[in-house]
Amino acid sequence: MIPSNLSNASPRCYIGLTQWQHAAWQDNFLERNSHIHVLNAYSRHFSSVEGNSTFYGLPKQSTVEQWYTESSDQFRFCFKFPQKISHQRQLTHCKNETQQFFERLAPLQEKLGLLCIQLPAAFGPDSLNDLENYLKSLPADWQYAVEIRHPEFFQKGNAEQRLNQLLVSQNCNRISFDTRSLFAHPAEDAVSLKAKEHKPQLPVHAISTGHSPMIRFITPLDWQWGAPYLDPWVSKAITWMQAGKTPYFFFHTPDNAEAPQLAAYFVEKLEGTLPSCCLFTPWQEQNRQQDTLF
Repeated sequence: MIPSNLSNASPRCYIGLTQWQHAAWQDNFLERNSHIHVLNAYSRHFSSVEGNSTFYGLPKQSTVEQWYTESSDQFRFCFKFPQKISHQRQLTHCKNETQQFFERLAPLQEKLGLLCIQLPAAFGPDSLNDLENYLKSLPADWQYAVEIRHPEFFQKGNAEQRLNQLLVSQNCNRISFDTRSLFAHPAEDAVSLKAKEHKPQLPVHAISTGHSPMIRFITPLDWQWGAPYLDPWVSKAITWMQAGKTPYFFFHTPDNAEAPQLAAYFVEKLEGTLPSCCLFTPWQEQNRQQDTLF
């Protein structure tokens, strides 16, 4: 089922980062008065965010209500299921935790894009029945995405076929995490090495198993070095939107300082073919740098 709040007559691609505030952004696109909430400033430019905080714990009810108030009407949050569900319980014996997760986010429902299950590398083909049972137990009026990291799910064999068929049957989106440019770059600085230590190095299978394919994309610290890896995603996003799908793209760099510029590059390329499809508003600093960046 496609929630009515995500159904659109015009092509749409949601664009976001992994966080809505960063010290490096304060003098760039988050130009704001002290009384303006940082999420309010962020949502003036981006249409979504990859919410990692819920992976570690549920926010206070008052915080969730503030997020609703401070975000624009067209903004979409994409939160991760708590790690107690995905990693500690691995989708079993977690009915109470799941109920608490939905109850806490309920005030945001009309602004929720995808709810994301990030599974550990140990979650392999033998656990697919657990994934199926868990997905079937979830409320049907929300959208879901799953990130798998077990190597067998990337070998185009029986395990991957079973996974994809399961996700298609549940209209659940398979998350693609493109780390190729990060690992291809020879950088050995501490920030880059830490990113390589914590990010998966897996093949990229650009498939859509649901209505809203989700792409997580990370480059080296010099994000322009990774731009050639991003260009094919522009074509893929266009293909998906022309097929009536609504993709989500989230952009990372090892320290995320220049992630906004990376996102802006992608939007410029994509909207060159499908104008205004990203609900993305450039910021003043970005406009001043266009000639030198591109």
